[in-house]
Amino acid sequence: MRAIRTVIENIADTDATVLIRGESGVGKDLVARALHAASARRAGPFVKVNCAAIPGELLESELFGHEKGAFTGAHRRKPGQFEYANSGTVYLDEIAELPLALQAKLLHVLQDFRFTRVGGNGAIEVDARVIAATNRDLEQAMARGEFREDLYYRLNVVEIHVPPLRERREEIPLLVATFLARFNAQYGRHKELAPETLARLMEHPWSGNVRELENAIRRMVVLTEGEQAFAASLARPRNGQAPAAAAPTPAVTEGLREIARRAARAAERQALVEVLDRVHWNRAEASRILKVSYKTLLNKIAECGLTPPSHR
Repeated sequence: MRAIRTVIENIADTDATVLIRGESGVGKDLVARALHAASARRAGPFVKVNCAAIPGELLESELFGHEKGAFTGAHRRKPGQFEYANSGTVYLDEIAELPLALQAKLLHVLQDFRFTRVGGNGAIEVDARVIAATNRDLEQAMARGEFREDLYYRLNVVEIHVPPLRERREEIPLLVATFLARFNAQYGRHKELAPETLARLMEHPWSGNVRELENAIRRMVVLTEGEQAFAASLARPRNGQAPAAAAPTPAVTEGLREIARRAARAAERQALVEVLDRVHWNRAEASRILKVSYKTLLNKIAECGLTPPSHR
C-alpha cells in the first residue's frame, strides 16, 4: 500500500487517465478519492458513476445527458455526469459493465473531451480527469469480445492494482482499531475486542476484503454478543460444506512491540519487492520512488535477502 501511495503522489498533479484494479471491497473507491484529493482538481467536483448499477439503456443519458424530447419521459434537458464533473474528476466504477456501443462513444470522448447529449446536435466540451475501476479480468473480457481493446489502452495509461486483504494481513490490526474507534464514536459505545477475537480476525480469509472487515467490526460494536456471533459464524458451514478443521491457535509469546516490528519488516520487504519488480530492478529508480538513499536501498535489499530475477 505504501507503493500505491507513492504512485498516487507521483501522478496526482497530472491529468493521466488511471485504471484501478482489484477485487470487490479492497478499497478502489478510496484510491480514486485519494487521487482527486491530492490533485490540482481537488476544489472541483468528484463525480462517481457506477456503470453496473444503471440499466444500459439509461447509462448514455446518465453519462452525457439528454435534450428535452430525446425519448419518452425526457420532459426537460438533463446535463450528464461528465458535465457535472467539469473542472473535477469523473470516476467510472465497474467500467467492464459498460455496453459495447457505449464503449465506442466513451472512447471518442476520452480523445478530445467533446460529446453531444442524447437527442442533441451541439458539441459540449468538458475539462475533467477520468478514473476507471473494475474487479473483472479485462484481458479475458477483451478475448471474449466484451470489452474494446482500444478503450482498454486509452483507460490504462496508469494502472493501480489494489491487493486483496488476505495478501496484506499486517494491516488488519490497524484497520480494526480504525473501524472500532469510528463505530464506537458513531454509536456511543465503548467496545473493546478480546485478544482471541483479534486472533480470529487475523486468520479469517476475508473474501469480501476491507468492506467485509468493516461490516464485521460494525456488528461487533452494535450487537451485545457481536464477538460471539462472529466466532459462531466461522464454525458454520458455507455452501453446504463443513469448514475445514482449524489449526489450533498458537499461544502468544511475543510482546506487542516485537509483533509490530515483525509486521513492519514484512510490509517493508513486500514494498521493496513490488517496487523493484515494477522498475525491473533499476535500483536508482527504486530509491527515488521509495524516497531513500541509494546506499540505504542496497542495505535493505541485502537485509531482506532479495536478488534480481536473473540471479535467482
